Amino acid sequence: MKKLTKEDISQEVFDLYDYYAHNKIDRRQFVEKLSIYAVGGITVSSLLSFITPDYINTLLVKPNDERLDSKYITYQSPKGGGTIKGLLSMPDNTKGKLPGVIVVHENRGLNPYIEDVGRRTALENFISLAPDALSPLGGYPGNDDDGRELQKKRNKNEMLEDFIAAFQYLSSHPNCDGNIGVVGFCFGGWISNMMAVKVPTLKAAVPFYGGQPTAEEAAQIKTPLQLHYAGLDTRVNEGWSDYQEVLKQNNVEYTAHFYPDVNHGFHNNTTPRYDEKAANLAWERTIAFFKEKLK
Repeated sequence: MKKLTKEDISQEVFDLYDYYAHNKIDRRQFVEKLSIYAVGGITVSSLLSFITPDYINTLLVKPNDERLDSKYITYQSPKGGGTIKGLLSMPDNTKGKLPGVIVVHENRGLNPYIEDVGRRTALENFISLAPDALSPLGGYPGNDDDGRELQKKRNKNEMLEDFIAAFQYLSSHPNCDGNIGVVGFCFGGWISNMMAVKVPTLKAAVPFYGGQPTAEEAAQIKTPLQLHYAGLDTRVNEGWSDYQEVLKQNNVEYTAHFYPDVNHGFHNNTTPRYDEKAANLAWERTIAFFKEKLK
């Protein structure tokens, strides 16, 4: 059997995976519905294998990269989950103070992809902190299916407090200059939007395909925003028009980028939803935005 490519897979399969990944259907329903698309020599097992994240062969920055000082730390989140574990990364032999970036995971905990994004961020001369909101439940369990199940057991507003506490941790870190931004993906995109609501001293927020705050919440934002949306992501995009209207009414500084013909999760290079061109452009914009605002 030939190796599957994105071109072999119908858009309905990507939409189906999105429903599954965001808890709209369970695994049994996902596999049952996936069987509809197992035609022409394509099996359900091959579809599952193709669409499942590959964390082994996709790392862009290895955990032991000599350019970085990268280690796990813990910090306290008294309004959230208590003791929270996170990956703290900065350029090796950092002597002075750097701007800080909080990197927020999707709805499945601190998996290898998000750790990799934390290290990528640090290589751009930032100190990054990628917390694991699953810490109170034992942390990311080693696979995304179990990670999603664990994250469903936590209250999202308490998890928001965990990332606000990460901001406070970075603010007092001896290698951080106090200029701090946040970037997040999916659930982390919502967290990024909400940190802009809740943390008035946050210097920049970059939500990737994140759910939007309520109109009342959005009216409180003072933080500059750079928002990234996938053109095919109708589920998240339907909230953009109302959000944009409130941002305009309240003179919030924002830039929104829409990437045509790409799926939710297009930045995540571990699954076939990844789009290299859109991901690279979005990341270049993200780093440029942080370098402009975090000073």
